[in-house]
Amino acid sequence: MKLHEIKAAVMAGKTVHWSNSSYVVIYATKIDQFLVHCTSNDNYIGLTHRDGVTMNGAPDEFYTASVSD
Repeated sequence: MKLHEIKAAVMAGKTVHWSNSSYVVIYATKIDQFLVHCTSNDNYIGLTHRDGVTMNGAPDEFYTASVSD
């Protein structure tokens, strides 16, 4: 998924994962940033580097959750 597709999906209420179902992309309204939340250890990283463009992960590693996820 491209960066704009990830952001649009999250804002539309879809669940977007990075690499596996333990990593969920969220939008943090208080800090106005998209983050990747690791649900297994409760850590967060930015969806992108500080430049706001370079993603922390390859575009093909992001996917929307299916009904079974």
